[in-house]
Amino acid sequence: MNVQLGHPEVVASIIQAIQSAGKKAISFRDYMELCLYSEPFGYYRNENLKIGKEGDFYTSSSIGSVMGEMIASFISGQMQQQTELSGTEPLHLVEWGGGNGRMALHLLDELKRSFPAVYDRLSYTIIESSGFHRALQQTALEAHTQLIQFASEQEWMAQEPQDHMFIVANELLDAFPVHRIRYNADCFEESYVTWQEQDQTFAEIWLPNLSKHLLDTLARSKVQWLEGQIGELNLGSESWISCVSQRMKSGSCIIIDYGDVEDELYAAHRYQGTLMCYRKHQAHDNPWIYVGEQDVTSHVNFSALEIAARQSGFPYCKLQTQREFLVEQGILERLQNHYDPNPFSEVSKRNRAIRQLLLSDQMSELFKVFIAVK
Repeated sequence: MNVQLGHPEVVASIIQAIQSAGKKAISFRDYMELCLYSEPFGYYRNENLKIGKEGDFYTSSSIGSVMGEMIASFISGQMQQQTELSGTEPLHLVEWGGGNGRMALHLLDELKRSFPAVYDRLSYTIIESSGFHRALQQTALEAHTQLIQFASEQEWMAQEPQDHMFIVANELLDAFPVHRIRYNADCFEESYVTWQEQDQTFAEIWLPNLSKHLLDTLARSKVQWLEGQIGELNLGSESWISCVSQRMKSGSCIIIDYGDVEDELYAAHRYQGTLMCYRKHQAHDNPWIYVGEQDVTSHVNFSALEIAARQSGFPYCKLQTQREFLVEQGILERLQNHYDPNPFSEVSKRNRAIRQLLLSDQMSELFKVFIAVK
């Protein structure tokens, strides 16, 4: 088998799913789910490093501790608005998809240092389904082990709704499997994936007869699609925030991800959609290779997310760029006006991290912060 095709076990599981399907094809959404989440070798299930220099991409938490500190500042402010910090009622902080645990570490270190009244009443739950990542998180968070608990999505959702709950989802929704849609001859088609035995490759075909859910979602959209235009629908993100809302009586949900409003995501310059793949810090748009060995992702539709959030009980929603969020939380005050000729000093590294978060096109404008409060 072609080495470039991907991990043999993941490839085999996809071929089996295709051959078992009545159409001898599976939707791109199901293909993407198998690529990323099939056990035990899917991209987010295997034990390869994904974040940082030795991985496939960087996140804001891999650029120093500043982002975690700014989220701590935001959460502390929200908690002070909604609770009496002199009281004893517990405060619940929940992180979805904690990666290697660095974001949680930076966040909790800052709460303990700067907001001890919040820290002392806090429980910190990490929703993590990967045993490999859970082990990384346990190691990273040894200093806060008395606060930490782990839960699967099902375990957490089954619990009673709680007050004073604050949810963090950093680069979570972009990893949800998406439906890939094309507008062709005045109707919509959906991407399906077949297996070409002769060529030993996966191939894309387009089929009509979309599900009612997809058609209803497209009908609500006010975007005018161009002939031949391709786009993605992330239905999972909308159902996710609805489920999260049911679990919260009061609190805030903060979502950090790359994406944009609907008009921008389906604009003419995004004629081929936003689907991208990342492997060893190289970006490309071919999801048919390196199966299980590369990240597959698409931009978050924050317009659809806000509609779903409001419909599910969040009366207040706010969308801003990561740069705007960081400035609002006081990041400029953390820049130290200190010349240090040593580029590896702590002051130099910290100032460099702040500037990277504020000035990098990838981190400052492309990334958005969506806040929903109830």
